Amino acid sequence: MSAIHSQSAGGKHNNALKIVFVITALFLVVEVIAGLASNSLALLSDAAHMLTDVGGQALALFAIWMASKPRNATKTYGYYRIEIFSALINALVLLGISVFILVEAWQRFKNPPEVAGASVIIVAVVGLVINLVSMKLLHAGSKESINIKGAFMEVLSDMLSSIAVIIAGVIIFATGWLYIDPIMSVLIGLFILPRTFHLLKESIDILLEAVPKDVDFDAVQKSILEHPEVLAIHDLHIWTITSGINALSAHIIMKPEANLAEVSANMAAIKNDLQHHYNISHTTIEVHTKEADYQSNIV
Repeated sequence: MSAIHSQSAGGKHNNALKIVFVITALFLVVEVIAGLASNSLALLSDAAHMLTDVGGQALALFAIWMASKPRNATKTYGYYRIEIFSALINALVLLGISVFILVEAWQRFKNPPEVAGASVIIVAVVGLVINLVSMKLLHAGSKESINIKGAFMEVLSDMLSSIAVIIAGVIIFATGWLYIDPIMSVLIGLFILPRTFHLLKESIDILLEAVPKDVDFDAVQKSILEHPEVLAIHDLHIWTITSGINALSAHIIMKPEANLAEVSANMAAIKNDLQHHYNISHTTIEVHTKEADYQSNIV
């Protein structure tokens, strides 16, 4: 059995996430005050979305901290899965926010209130700059960790939301057409939904121990069977413990005439292939030299 990594993928980018959390939380306060003062739903909906960013980032930071704790006799994998739970909670909160934005926008279509366009533009431009900085900080980590990916995608959504809010502010300031505010709010809400479902599905897949999306199950099975002393493979399972840590377990039938040295050499080659070609670092493989031995083992 190969050892589990001591640090999750999210832990590698912890400092970048901390910086993004601080600047996002500070701007959230500014945006809420400006949204209330200007009576802009587009600005408040963007602030509501930014609130989910702050909450999601706080959860991600907490999960990374928990994941750094050592495993013990009752938590043999440690606390890695908390990172996945934080991503799941974040996705559920985003769903609720999306529904709220769409319902509130519908109410404003019936009776659009006055909106201070100039204030909306100024705050949204500042938010856009902050989002671009945050995206730069989180970009590398988003490729490795579902937590960081969730934070990055939220910041990306906020960046596009800020652009939508700026457009609404300019139109209101120039023409006084108030319907653009709920229209942009609807667009923001609709943009959040598909991203949220994707994050939700990815989190649930990991919790259900589905095959990692970047691993081809059939290719792994074929790769193992191509080793010279391997006759068959049974009970092959591939799953994700947390972002960046994939695991595999299987029963392998080796040729009866294979000696201990050949078995050891094949096992070393198999594990090396799994590590370097499929990013599977944690393997548990039971070896049998007779099919009957495997069958008696599972009875």
